[in-house]
Amino acid sequence: MQNSRSKPCSCPSLKMREVASMYFTMVAAFLVILVVALQGSVSRQSDFPYKVPLDPEGLLELSWNVSYPEQAVHFQLLIRDLQFGLLFGMSDRGEFENADLAVLWSDGHNSYFGDAWSDAKGQLHMDSQQDYQLLSARRAPEGLYLLFRRAFSTCDPKDYLIEDGTVHLIYGILEKPVRSLQAINISALHGGLQRVQLLKPNISIPELPRDMKTMEITAPDVVIPSQETTYWCYMAELPEGFPKHHIIMYEPVVTAGNEALVHHMEVFQCAAEFDSFPQYNGPCDSKMKPDRLNYCRHVLAAWAMGAQAFYYPEEAGLAFGGPGSSRYLRLEIHYHNPLVFKGRRDSSGIRLYYTATLRPHDAGIMELGLVYTPVMAIPPGEDNFILTGYCTDKCTQLALPTAGIRIFASQLHTHLAGRKVVTVLAREGREQQVVNADRHYSPHFQEIRMLKEVVAVFPGDELITTCTYNTEDRSRATVGGFGILEEMCVNYVHYYPQTQLELCKSAVDPGYLHRYFNLVNRFNDEEICMCPQVSVPQQFYSIPWNTFNRDVLKSLYDFAPISMHCNKSSAVRFPGEWEKQPLPSITERLREPSPRCPPSPGPQPAAPVPLNLGQLRR
Repeated sequence: MQNSRSKPCSCPSLKMREVASMYFTMVAAFLVILVVALQGSVSRQSDFPYKVPLDPEGLLELSWNVSYPEQAVHFQLLIRDLQFGLLFGMSDRGEFENADLAVLWSDGHNSYFGDAWSDAKGQLHMDSQQDYQLLSARRAPEGLYLLFRRAFSTCDPKDYLIEDGTVHLIYGILEKPVRSLQAINISALHGGLQRVQLLKPNISIPELPRDMKTMEITAPDVVIPSQETTYWCYMAELPEGFPKHHIIMYEPVVTAGNEALVHHMEVFQCAAEFDSFPQYNGPCDSKMKPDRLNYCRHVLAAWAMGAQAFYYPEEAGLAFGGPGSSRYLRLEIHYHNPLVFKGRRDSSGIRLYYTATLRPHDAGIMELGLVYTPVMAIPPGEDNFILTGYCTDKCTQLALPTAGIRIFASQLHTHLAGRKVVTVLAREGREQQVVNADRHYSPHFQEIRMLKEVVAVFPGDELITTCTYNTEDRSRATVGGFGILEEMCVNYVHYYPQTQLELCKSAVDPGYLHRYFNLVNRFNDEEICMCPQVSVPQQFYSIPWNTFNRDVLKSLYDFAPISMHCNKSSAVRFPGEWEKQPLPSITERLREPSPRCPPSPGPQPAAPVPLNLGQLRR
């Protein structure tokens, strides 16, 4: 029979000191895990790599990140001076009508958060599908943080589709308590808009060389004018005998406190044909600005509010310095000062990162779209008028290397009537892919954007750029040209390796436009002078814009032959016949992408989420 008493343990016995030590070690480990878990509930700055001030005073700050696997954007909104709530959302052009909104409001005692929309009259409604998902709301010494999530596409007809290109963000501050969402009067709100590119490309940052140097092109302690809009120009010089380098990266330098005033900035290199350029530091539209500064148009760097650093691919860099390169640069800064601050000083600009160790390829910039000419015009009163510029297969066959080029970035450009810009690559009559598209384009928000994927263009390919315009507020035709009230349709594509092809653009054949003027004259039985001394703009201005005249002009642009500009950097065309060229024949179009609807979480009540934010300010 076995002894029921336990046998002595052969393990060494633990002393009381060791047991206590193990206990406190376990407690400490638990506390570390707990602290880490609590910190994880508070978002870190690195979680939201993109940031922009929403209002001119910097009281509202938006940060966000993009998850392409989830097809969602996470927003973090910092409200530094919370009153009785806030409207934040998106709309087609920055209007408060027909907007998709996340709303925080208070009745003075209780606070609520909900997904809402506004109708054509600006009346707010709770959305039956709550797609702004509140994740957290927390107070901090600097203000209230709201963290919420929104899918790119919700398949809710009341929601805004978040897509590539410009997004018009709107905000409104509630200065008084409201009893309900429907009681909010958006016309009485203190609000505004901010334009951003929400869907930033997920691009890996290339390794930077050890011999990299920096150069800052900045405004020299400028006093920002006390007016809403100012374009400021400042001339800078590279050192004498500055050899060829490659720019491999650039980033903004914004004076602290002016983040909400510096809207966008560009650095231009001047034309090498001039030995010198005068010094200048003043408004770009001043009569005191020397005319020669108009020859500083070659873009080296461009930044707009909300953009981060721009990196060149590791195979290429943008050449500057050395023989055949001007050492004169022009910095242009757009100050947006709607509150008309006085005496604010600024030394913002752009920091260039460059290297003497040249990369395998020089990067180039090519202009696509329409030639700057008045033969391309938009009638007045149009809400959706389309003009198209072509880079034809004949030009790319002649000018591009056999291995082709690689487009890695793009800057779209129109003047004030532009509403949409799209460039498509076509091959053998079939559209292959979109190079760049901005369906909510704004001429007030232009930046060089890195593409999500590099686009390969080969000899014989076609690049077709289409611009959509709105001239509902104009009483006479808008012609193409350099003036701000004239129009452009351009895509500056950044590519490598650099070729001699600097401009690949088109315009309608002038002879066919002359036939149009003759036809309009006969149809309307009116005298439109065709005399040689009467300019094309004057002929357009004299047209009575009825339905017939508009429709015939649209047909002319859709079917008439074109004049091709297949130009070298010297502004001389490549050899060949370029007049009266047929329009490219496109037999197969790209399908419009279908919105991807997220899986439904099940029926959700159209009710706001109550928040415990304590007593709000009275």
